[in-house]
Amino acid sequence: MIRRSAAWLVGTVAVTAVLALIGFLVPVYTPFAVGAAAAVLVVGMTVYEPVALPILAMPALVVVQRVGGGSVDLSMSDFALFAAFWAALVLGPRPFSPPLRALLWLTALYQVATLFTVVANPYLANTVEWFHAWLSTAGALVLGWAVGRAGRARVGLTLFMIPCLFIAVLTCVGAVEQLSSGNTGPVYLDWPIAMHKNLIGCLLGTSALVAYARPWWVGWPRWFAYASFWLCTVAVVASQARQALVGLAIGIMLITLRADPDRKRSKLILLAAIPAVYFVWLAVQEQLSSDNEFNSANQRLTWYQQALEVWRTSPWFGVGLRWWTAGRTDYVFQPPNAELEVLSSAGVVGLFGFLVLFGGTLVVLWRLNPRFGTLAFAVILARFVQGQFDLFWTSIVVSVPFVVVGICVGAEAYARSREAFREGLVGLDPDRDLPSIREMEATRR
Repeated sequence: MIRRSAAWLVGTVAVTAVLALIGFLVPVYTPFAVGAAAAVLVVGMTVYEPVALPILAMPALVVVQRVGGGSVDLSMSDFALFAAFWAALVLGPRPFSPPLRALLWLTALYQVATLFTVVANPYLANTVEWFHAWLSTAGALVLGWAVGRAGRARVGLTLFMIPCLFIAVLTCVGAVEQLSSGNTGPVYLDWPIAMHKNLIGCLLGTSALVAYARPWWVGWPRWFAYASFWLCTVAVVASQARQALVGLAIGIMLITLRADPDRKRSKLILLAAIPAVYFVWLAVQEQLSSDNEFNSANQRLTWYQQALEVWRTSPWFGVGLRWWTAGRTDYVFQPPNAELEVLSSAGVVGLFGFLVLFGGTLVVLWRLNPRFGTLAFAVILARFVQGQFDLFWTSIVVSVPFVVVGICVGAEAYARSREAFREGLVGLDPDRDLPSIREMEATRR
């Protein structure tokens, strides 16, 4: 009793001192005071919920705004992912499930395969990007796992969806304003932060797939899921990001055609998904037959050829990651194709690791329980398809799908643990929002 009273006294004194310090800093050092207050809030929430920081990081994962400066210039998404990853690694549930361990081994294999180009081409951007790729895959998986395995998948995905809906609304409003002035071009956002059309399309394509899949364990009302899906889909169309539209269409076809134990999906949506791919194909063919050598399709063909020229200078290990920013060649473009980007950057060895990473990931996710694996498989497949027509290793559009995959894998592990708890096999706090697999089956019956 005395020890507990002493702990409360020490804690009260510490909190009072921190609050007094924050109050002193507010008039002169407002940003630092706000940061300190946010840190106190996160620490306090972590006492109640160990994975509070990974959960709170979910909406920040979509923010492309740069923070820092000089040698430290990260997107807010990368900054939030980095901070939340360590919290998830230290405070997240253990042990990792076999599917997550398999996925982490696949990311490790890719890192080993690209380590050869880091050693062969020693420059700063090469090393930094090597760690960035690891954070965007393995780090994102661990963050998502912590949220899902802690039984907070519903909260985490909801916090992710809210800013995506805000971006979708802004995109649709921008499209209406452009059309009213006779402008039929793609939508680029300038407020509240600048967002490229391809970023808008790929990000909202992922959120549309999450809404369309609407797994039983997420617990969203039907109206919210349907409204979110159509709003994000319309925004993808408004962005005119063709690779995002193709990825979304293929993801929808997969989710629709794969048997779902909990839902019967109408096949009518395929009447829209299949023509969407066809119309994109027609648009590309029209550009390829055009005399304009600088349109989107013809410019990509030029970049493909130049990327192969770069690769031929170092076929086995490539010329280094992010070579287009380091003056490694006469070219200063990022190859708009996943395989050519990896091939020119990390050579044949790196490309082998990349294909094993994505091929192995799809195999692992396909073998997962369809209640959890179908959504995870769809977002990774959609990202791979998007990467065939545009930049691949960029912030947000890689990390967000892997975070969603981590949530799905963690949610599946939590559902199994809850089932084991019901049977009295293990100890587990049952006061969470995710049902067991058996409860799902009982509800369906």
